[in-house]
Amino acid sequence: MKKLVFTFLTLAIFALGDHDHGSKAELRIGAQPYPLYAPIWAAKELGYLDEEFNKVGATYTWNVFGNGPLVNEGVRGGSIDLGMMADLPAIIARSVGLDIVVFANFGIGEKALALIAPIDSPIKEVKDIKGKKIAYGKGTYAQHLLALLVNNAGLKNSDFEHVNLAAGDIPAAIRTKQIDGAVIWEQYISLLVVPGEARVVADGTGIKLGNNISYIKRDFAAKHPEVLAAYIRAIERGSQYINGDNKAAAKLLSPTFKVTSDVLEKVFSHFEYYAKFLPRDIKEIETVKNYVLKEGLIKKDVDIKTFITTKYIEAAGI
Repeated sequence: MKKLVFTFLTLAIFALGDHDHGSKAELRIGAQPYPLYAPIWAAKELGYLDEEFNKVGATYTWNVFGNGPLVNEGVRGGSIDLGMMADLPAIIARSVGLDIVVFANFGIGEKALALIAPIDSPIKEVKDIKGKKIAYGKGTYAQHLLALLVNNAGLKNSDFEHVNLAAGDIPAAIRTKQIDGAVIWEQYISLLVVPGEARVVADGTGIKLGNNISYIKRDFAAKHPEVLAAYIRAIERGSQYINGDNKAAAKLLSPTFKVTSDVLEKVFSHFEYYAKFLPRDIKEIETVKNYVLKEGLIKKDVDIKTFITTKYIEAAGI
């Protein structure tokens, strides 16, 4: 009898422990070290992310990638659950079969994505790139801005040489004149422009909002909606912190983005941070989807209505 009671107690304790372990969700985050995603970096540094996750009994791991396509590979390979990136690579990921849903925004930055050229370059306007070497990351949202600028200038893709170059390699290529220009995002724009090494030829003002988003594996979202709401609340708190005092935010995050606080303060002036999806944001992402479909960057169409959801934002109460 004693042995039987002991067995039942042991089983009960084991079952309880297993239940507790299963209820503690772990979110594996794929982050990128750019001001495009500054709100979540601020939330991490200030402890907001920990606070919000603790409220729902969840944990997270923080994994850093160099660009959106690399984040997509991390999700495809099963090492992460959540990716933060620009709109274009997220659309590509969904089209090629990643079962993901876009659930949170970071805001917009029309001036945070630009065509730049060396300070002494003969490239004064977009039409001057004809016959030149122009670098950008293929599959990134820089590719879309370049296409818009080229079209508006009456040029064709065949009018200039395309150089596929990682964002982090562009500053050195500009300085050493290995390329004639590049389409790149912040912090690299200000890193080159503020000290007078390069200048902006054209940015996204009036033609591209520059949305950056978070997506999640659909099965994770279905199992742990409270974790997504916690993540969204952390983004919103980070956004409010930066919007409220970008000088303090620049000082906090300058080591993360490897620029001086003065440069980062300038960078922050190019963004409007918020976690919600406004109607203009959803319309913009659909425009990007239509572009990549037309250009053959994706073969399978993406239904924006099922690709983007606002229900987790609503659940977050922001």
